[in-house]
Amino acid sequence: MALELEGTLIKVLPEQTGSSKNGQWVKQDFVIETQEQYPKKACFSAWGDRANDLKQFALGDKLKLTFSVESREYNERWYTDLRAYRIELASEGGAASYQAPAAPSAVRPAAGPSTASLPSFSEDDQDLPF
Repeated sequence: MALELEGTLIKVLPEQTGSSKNGQWVKQDFVIETQEQYPKKACFSAWGDRANDLKQFALGDKLKLTFSVESREYNERWYTDLRAYRIELASEGGAASYQAPAAPSAVRPAAGPSTASLPSFSEDDQDLPF
């Protein structure tokens, strides 16, 4: 399953290297922040050649990622890995992948119950507590 996400590169963590029975490996973790009404941060992993690809980008660059999600269990705890396998600059004209669609305009029925008895809410009442 391939997923896509666009966001701003906000942090690159130290490169990790090692060796296994399959040879040498390199891993680079990095953090992307989405451009939504309520921005989200997610940490992705780039392995092998993708870790080298990441070096061409600077903090603040808008990136488009194609990634996979995988979870595994160890000692009755679950760990989730977001593995980026394509990293590229986001197109300048493109919008973020996960923007909420615009709300449809309300259509008032010609005949129906009066809305006078319904409570009214101000814009401040709709703020989330977090």
